[in-house]
Amino acid sequence: MKTDFEINGLFYENKNLLCRKYLDIRRNETITDKPDLMVVMMNPGSSRPEDGNEKNIIASRAVPDKTQDQIMKVMNNCKFNYARILNLSDLREAKSKVFYSKLEELKKIPHSIFDDDRINDFKTLFVREIPVIFAWGVDKKLEPLATKAIERINETKPFGLLKEGTKVSYYHPLPQNYHEQEKWCEEISKMLKT
Repeated sequence: MKTDFEINGLFYENKNLLCRKYLDIRRNETITDKPDLMVVMMNPGSSRPEDGNEKNIIASRAVPDKTQDQIMKVMNNCKFNYARILNLSDLREAKSKVFYSKLEELKKIPHSIFDDDRINDFKTLFVREIPVIFAWGVDKKLEPLATKAIERINETKPFGLLKEGTKVSYYHPLPQNYHEQEKWCEEISKMLKT
């Protein structure tokens, strides 16, 4: 499946922290230059630049992680050609617990595209009037970032699996259980097709 897509991201460093501003997943044969699907997740995880250059000023080919595989499955199911992934935080950290432990420290830098200091990034990268998937996870530590993202995006009909009893907690595409991973793809695909 990965061979069907070209995956590019803008990787950078911020105060010695490895970050990614966005990730584009584009079907190889497509000629469109505008995404037809937006996805907002927690943080870039283990995605990395293919060439190892952490300080790109333009997008470079990216090595996808398993979470991005889930997005590609949804794209295939729903015939999307070009998805753009933005994150609540740009910090690249594969372990959620480590990421959560850095949230307080991250308040000192504009690590989120939804920060007021980065409104120009948001306006440049977020595409309106196309489907938007919310999928950042359900940990309570994410609520302030999730609330800020929801307010900035201001989407009346986002797609995602909202945790019962919450207003901002959308399940992540890659739960630990394989059956739940399959279920996430199936349910999101069904939502997008209706």
